[in-house]
Amino acid sequence: MNDVLKTINNHRSIRRFNDEKISEKDLSLIIDAALRAPTAGNMMMYSMVTIKNKETLALLSETCDHQGFIKTADTAIIFLADMSKWAKYFKLNGIKYKAHMSDFILALNDTLIAAQNSVIAAESLGIGTCYIGDIMENFEKHQTILNLPKYVFPCTMVVFGHFDQTPKKRERFNKKFLVFNEKYEILSNEETLEMFQYKEKVYNRSHPENNFAKAFYNRKINSDFFKEMNRSIKKALTSWGIEA
Repeated sequence: MNDVLKTINNHRSIRRFNDEKISEKDLSLIIDAALRAPTAGNMMMYSMVTIKNKETLALLSETCDHQGFIKTADTAIIFLADMSKWAKYFKLNGIKYKAHMSDFILALNDTLIAAQNSVIAAESLGIGTCYIGDIMENFEKHQTILNLPKYVFPCTMVVFGHFDQTPKKRERFNKKFLVFNEKYEILSNEETLEMFQYKEKVYNRSHPENNFAKAFYNRKINSDFFKEMNRSIKKALTSWGIEA
């Protein structure tokens, strides 16, 4: 197995960082890797904001669902779906731009692909990473903190830092439930229950009286932070002039 595949297959999300600083050289390599990511039509519909200021990291640790470990990271990079520069360029050339849902989705695609390139680059350098999807919440607050203009949406944040302890690799769903040949295969009821069996076993060892599906639904899908995320995304779409 080559080094790139080893890096990908050994991924862990790091939520406990030490005090070692990320060198400017390594941070530049991480950013350059993001900028070489595949992009729709070579439009590069994204921007990145690097955050090192500890006060800002502490603020983001609160606005991103009160996750204290964020403020212990050396660096955060906020990946922004960004059509603002294209919109301005069109305007300067006499074109009246109107955003469409496809623009928003393609910009999200571009941005997330760039983010993943940065994660692979960082981990190949021995630097830990963790995605923070909660940056999509509190849209108005993050607009103010980051000085975001129209047609810009923070779709993910990645925190980076060196670390001392490597968490245990987490199990994934069996690929037979995820990878199909030629066409999509609809799982039977039995196959669906089999797919989730390993998660139920892990959960039920600690919570024998509970139902994993109900507990997970309430912790995630029916949670206050998911409702806030949904509200923020709708607000962002409205600000782009797109019907949510």
